[in-house]
Amino acid sequence: MDKREAASRIEELRSEIARHRELYYANDAPEITDYDYDLLEKELEKLERAYPELALPGGPGDVVGGVVSEAFSPVPHPKPLLSLANTYEELELLEWESRLLRLLNGRKPTYVCELKLDGLSVALHYEKGRFVRGATRGNGQVGEDVTKNLNTVDAIPKQLVGAPGAIVVRGEVYMPVNDFVRLNESREEDGLPPFANPRNAAAGSLRQIDPAVTAARPLACFVYQVLSGEGYAPSTHVEELEDLARWGFAVEPNSEFCRTFQGVTNYCKKWTERRRELSYEADGVVVKVNEPEQQALAGSTAKAPRWAVAFKFPAARERTRVEEILVQVGRTGALTPVARLSPVNLEGAVVSRVSLHNEEELKRKDIRVGDTVIVERAGGVIPYVIGVELEERPPDSTPFVFPTVCPECGGPVYRVEGEAISRCVNRSCKAQLKEGIRHFASREGMDLRGFGKVLVDNLVERGVVSSFPDLYSLSAEELAALPRMGPKAASNLLEELENSKKKPLEKVVYALGIRHVGEETAKCLVRAFPSMEALMAKGKEDLMVVDGVGPKVAEEVVAFFSSQSNKCMVERLREAGLSMVGVKREAEPGGGLAGKTFVLTGRLSKMSRTQAKKAIEDFGGKVSSSVSSATDFLVVGDKAGSKLEKAKKAGVEILDEKGLEALLNRKEAPSGPKSGDLEKYLPF
Repeated sequence: MDKREAASRIEELRSEIARHRELYYANDAPEITDYDYDLLEKELEKLERAYPELALPGGPGDVVGGVVSEAFSPVPHPKPLLSLANTYEELELLEWESRLLRLLNGRKPTYVCELKLDGLSVALHYEKGRFVRGATRGNGQVGEDVTKNLNTVDAIPKQLVGAPGAIVVRGEVYMPVNDFVRLNESREEDGLPPFANPRNAAAGSLRQIDPAVTAARPLACFVYQVLSGEGYAPSTHVEELEDLARWGFAVEPNSEFCRTFQGVTNYCKKWTERRRELSYEADGVVVKVNEPEQQALAGSTAKAPRWAVAFKFPAARERTRVEEILVQVGRTGALTPVARLSPVNLEGAVVSRVSLHNEEELKRKDIRVGDTVIVERAGGVIPYVIGVELEERPPDSTPFVFPTVCPECGGPVYRVEGEAISRCVNRSCKAQLKEGIRHFASREGMDLRGFGKVLVDNLVERGVVSSFPDLYSLSAEELAALPRMGPKAASNLLEELENSKKKPLEKVVYALGIRHVGEETAKCLVRAFPSMEALMAKGKEDLMVVDGVGPKVAEEVVAFFSSQSNKCMVERLREAGLSMVGVKREAEPGGGLAGKTFVLTGRLSKMSRTQAKKAIEDFGGKVSSSVSSATDFLVVGDKAGSKLEKAKKAGVEILDEKGLEALLNRKEAPSGPKSGDLEKYLPF
C-alpha cells in the first residue's frame, strides 16, 4: 500500500470508526461487535504508525467514550474516566505483561483480577456520606448529569457509612440477564425494537429524560474504583475494594488477588468457561496492578492506563445458513418473523431458529432465505443475527416480502403508527388462541404438564377447545381420541387439570395473559387486591398505587376486565373451580404496621430512602411510589415535592423523619423488631 492508498484508507477508517462510536455511545444501538470495532481501531493505528505524517492529534486512539448529549447538564470528572486496552488471546495478555514489567524497571507487581461488567460506566459523587450527583462517562473528561435517574437504582446507596467526607467513585450500571430477557419480550409486545444486549438495555435505560422510565427498568450497579476522596490513600487495590464494600457499595464478588501472572491467566481461563454461571453479563476480565505506587510508575496514555488491561471473552458466535423465513402469530396477535437456520452449536446450545423481531428490523438487516449469517447469543441467552455475509449471498436472492394478511387465519393486519409490530386483528385467530393456551398452561401459569405444542394444536384445530375454560370441560374420551393419546395419558392430563385448581390467585392472574402483567406484577396485584372480584373492580388510579404498576400496565388491566367476553371467561373459570381469592397471608414480622401504606418524599437526614423502605417493610408496612386515597402516611424529608400537596388534599397523615422513627420504635409492635431496633437501619 502506497502513501496515497494509505491516506484514503485512513480517512475511510476514521469515518467508519466515528459512525460506530456514535451508534454505540450516543444511540446505544451498535451495528458491529466490540471485537470488530477493535479491529478497525487497530488497523488505523497500524497505518498511522507506518505513515506518521498522516496521523492526526485527538484521533480515535486518543478518544475515550462518546459525546456528551445536550439533553443532560455536563458534569466535569475529578480525574479522567479512561478506557482500557483490549486483549483477546493469552499471547496478547503476556505481551501486555512484558511491556508493563519494562515500565516498572524490574519491580515485581501483584495483580487483582475482576470480572468486566458489560454496562454503562458512571461516576457517583458523595458529600458527607450522602449521594449528591451522578454522571455518565461521556467523553472521559465530562459526563452527563443523570443524578435523578441514578436515584432510582436501589443498588446505589444514597447514604454511606464511614466513607471520606467528599468522595467520587466509579462503577458500572448493568441489567441482569433474566431481566433483560423480560424487558425485550415486553418491548416486542409494545411494538418497540428490542435491545441488542444487556449493555445497550442498561445504557438506554439510564440515559432517559424521564426518570420514571429509568425507575421502571431493572438496573443494578457494582463499583470498583475511588476516583477521588478526601485524605483517602489505600495501600493496595484489594484494600480499596474492601473499603468500598464496607462503606455500603455493591462490589462484584468474584475478584481475586493474584501474586503471579500465572494466577492471572488461570483466572481468565476459569471465567472464560464459567461466565454463563453469572446472573449478569460479563464480557471479559480486567487485570489491574495491585500497588498504587506501581500504577503511578506505569502511568497512562490519553486513552487508557498502562497498569490495567481488559482480557475479552471470545464471543459465542457462529456462521450458518438461513433455510426459511416464517412469520409467527403470538397470543396478542403480533406478527414476528423467524429465521429457520441450519442447526449450529453456540456454547453447548443447538440453535436452529432465531427471532428477527419485526418487519423494520428484517428490512434494516436485509436478511434473506439462502443468506449466510452470523449468529450470536445476546447476554448468553437469546440467539440473534448480527449480520449477513453479503459476499456469499446467492445471485438469485430476493428480499423477503412481509405478509399483508395474517399467515394463520388470513385476517387483516394493522400496525399502530409509531410501532414496529404488525398485528392480526381477528380475535378468533387460531394462532393467537394456541399461544394463549400455551401461556395459560405454562409453568409460570397453571403449570399444566403435558399440554405442549402438539397437544394444544390438536385441541384447537379439532375445535375441542376454543377458550381457557374449555380445558376444564375436557373428558377422558375426548382426550383419548387424540393422536398418540391413550387412556393413561388422558387420565394424567385430567389429573393435571384438577390439581391446577389449587393454584393461588396470582397464578390465575398471570395465566390470563393480560399484556404487560408478568409473574411479579401478578403477585403485586393480588397482594394489593386479594380477590379476582376486587381486582376486576379497580380503576386505573387505584391500580397505579401498586408497586410496579404504571399507567401502561394499569390501562391494560382495566381494558382486559372491561371486555364482556373476558368477564364471562373469568366467571367460567370460577365455576370450573379455580381459585379466585388470594391466600390469606400471615402478618409480616413486626406486624404493628401491617396493612399500612407509606409514601416517601424528599431527602431524609438519618437514613436513605432505601433504608427507610426496608425498615417499614420489616415492620409489616408497605411502601408505594405515589400518593392516593389508599395511602396511610406520607413521610416527608428535606425538599419534598408535589406529593406533599397531594397528600394534604387527600387528607393523608404526614410524618417527618422523627415521626417515622417514633412510629417504628413504638412498643406495641407485637413481634419482630423491638423498640430501639431502628438503629440497625441507620448509617451510624
